[in-house]
Amino acid sequence: MKDRFYSQIIKLVVPIVIQNLLSAAVNSADVVMLNYVGQSSISAVSLASNYASVLFMVYYGLGTGATLLCAQYWGKKELQPIRVIEGIAMRFSLLITLFFSGFALFAPELMMKLFTADTELIQLGAGYLRVMSVTYLCWSVIEIYLAVLRSIGKVTISMILNILAFSLNIFLNAVFIFGLFGAPKLGATGVAIATAISRIVELLGCIIVSCIYSKDLRLNPAYMFIRNKLLLKDFVRLSLPALGNDISWSVAFSMYSVILGHLGSDAVAANSLVVVVRNFGTVLCFGTASAGGILLGNVMGEGDMERAKEYASKLLKLTVITGAIGGVLILIATPFVLRFASLSDTAMHYLKYMLLINTYYVMGAAVNTTLIAGVFRSGGDTRFGLICDTVDMWCYAVPLGFIAAFVFKLPVLVVYFLLCTDEFVKWPWVIGRYRSGKWLKNITRDNLFTQEECPEEN
Repeated sequence: MKDRFYSQIIKLVVPIVIQNLLSAAVNSADVVMLNYVGQSSISAVSLASNYASVLFMVYYGLGTGATLLCAQYWGKKELQPIRVIEGIAMRFSLLITLFFSGFALFAPELMMKLFTADTELIQLGAGYLRVMSVTYLCWSVIEIYLAVLRSIGKVTISMILNILAFSLNIFLNAVFIFGLFGAPKLGATGVAIATAISRIVELLGCIIVSCIYSKDLRLNPAYMFIRNKLLLKDFVRLSLPALGNDISWSVAFSMYSVILGHLGSDAVAANSLVVVVRNFGTVLCFGTASAGGILLGNVMGEGDMERAKEYASKLLKLTVITGAIGGVLILIATPFVLRFASLSDTAMHYLKYMLLINTYYVMGAAVNTTLIAGVFRSGGDTRFGLICDTVDMWCYAVPLGFIAAFVFKLPVLVVYFLLCTDEFVKWPWVIGRYRSGKWLKNITRDNLFTQEECPEEN
């Protein structure tokens, strides 16, 4: 049983980690290339990207919400409910994205003003957001479909599509930022154009994969029109708290950027590089959390609760190890980042100590993500995460940051340190929930519908 757990988790973790590394590589490429354009471009894209971060958490919440149901039904060997759940998640995803895309297209300056009062940053960020409005629509479909594929163990397909999109994104970044091959030099807007083209190509790849390599679970618009009251009820009851959790957390985390954005462009620029390095430091532990959630969902769908409990214990131990590795990687990367960065002296000072703070911060994030977004969600325990993160972020971290920055006017690094205590404050609550075992549940239903209620697959 021990060997089986590690062999299964490795098969899931490796492709997911590669995807996360590629995603972090794209963000790094943006920052590296914009570093040669100017500090203002880095800051503008960093601030504007907060909206993409919020949307990503929407897709992550809907995707993991769909995954927790799909993984259990896959463990139960039932495919029809998975198709219906895909359609339900896609409906929610598209509706939310249309709202964001509309604002990004027609009122990008207003969106930027929430983060900064700097006229130059607002103009640069607005151009970026207009182009990204197209990207958001493609992304809303891609993330849901790939999340469902991962829930049934098809992580390699998802990885290949991401490799295609991310490689193209990096290449096009260089083309449009530096004006290669006769293209115009577009700076920050070029980053958005590169992202939009790569996402369109990735969406086309999903359609091709759906038709040729994944016939049992297609990217089928017809799924969005299937009606099943019980599955919709389960999705709303289990998935929407996960969505609310991720939106609440991501918006609160974006408030950190609001706080830093009003403390000066040096703080924003330093934090932009820190986020990139931290993303690399967390790919292994976050990939382990995602893979563990899928594996636990499959096991609980089979009805083997004792094995699920044993796997969760091993997963937590593995997360502590990967969190420590992430911290060491950030520490090792720090001197190289400091040598590479072309920032002002003040921003470089901030960058050095922000990176050191993150060497331990990743451990707190790793443990909480594994338990809240992996272990708890695999058994349908999504409401706890919503309450826990909302209280922690909105009643503790965000008010603390605002008070420290604007009431007591503490130094930037002190404010940043206080913001980075958020993950550790909730450890006792989260670990206590894990030990209670209340997350350990089979959430599937029997006899949901007849064969005729789902579209035929050719």
